Amino acid sequence: MDLLSLRCFQAVARHEHISRAAAELRVAQPSVSRTIARLEAELGVRLFDRHGRRVRLNQYGTAFLRRVDRALGELDDARRELADAVGPDHGTIALASETLLSLTGLLSEYRNRYPDVRVRLFQSTAELMSRQLRSREVDFCLASQPLTGSSLDSVELLREEVLLVVPRGHPLAGRERVAIRELADEPFVSTRAGHWQRALLDRLFAAEGLVPTIVCEGDEPGAAPALVGAGLGIGLVPAMSRGAFGHVPVAILRIDAPRCDRTLSLVWRHDTYLCTAARKFRALAVERKARPPTEP
Repeated sequence: MDLLSLRCFQAVARHEHISRAAAELRVAQPSVSRTIARLEAELGVRLFDRHGRRVRLNQYGTAFLRRVDRALGELDDARRELADAVGPDHGTIALASETLLSLTGLLSEYRNRYPDVRVRLFQSTAELMSRQLRSREVDFCLASQPLTGSSLDSVELLREEVLLVVPRGHPLAGRERVAIRELADEPFVSTRAGHWQRALLDRLFAAEGLVPTIVCEGDEPGAAPALVGAGLGIGLVPAMSRGAFGHVPVAILRIDAPRCDRTLSLVWRHDTYLCTAARKFRALAVERKARPPTEP
């Protein structure tokens, strides 16, 4: 049992798919299958239930994964700690967010302060971010939904109102406010299930005993205003993005509903080593939160 076999097992467990794990590891699919077969033979138990190319962790695989995550996590922490001792102003940090647009301002300032730090970015759903933190694939997640895990800490960076955008010629365009029940038959441009906009939209409608009509769904929420301006439907946008609409022909309304907002939090594991570069990133995020609204 070697480290490569354990990392291979970890990747297959994360994706529950042989081909996707092979693509992540940049090896041939048969090589991944043989590695898992050898590992199972050595352990004397099957770790996965097979369903064609899809695999699913069974009870033995789930128990083994907890130990593997812990062992590889300790080794990765040791590597980061040693690298930190040699060059504290260098290194790498890995970040995940539902929308990368939320990171641009923070990352720009961070890169200006610490140009020698390498930054890796992932666009992930809340479910995937929880897995990435658990496997120590990322140092931080910028999350608009609660992430699950007993070993997680977080700090709230932003709480903002969520608004409704409609095409400029829409019957609601002249209104200042609107109730959810008035939107029962409206077509919505939204994100796929798993993203915060979709979770909020579903929650607002469910509170009224309704289900939203989704006519367009994707993975990049920043595209919603342009799609709404093109007449595809209406959509939810965070207040902070309203200044980025430019000349997009949309109107903005407030929504009469409780908790029609989003909370943006920085999330990390408290039981893993954070290198100096990562700690500086967290400190900058908290510093930016504390600045007066008029400060850039």
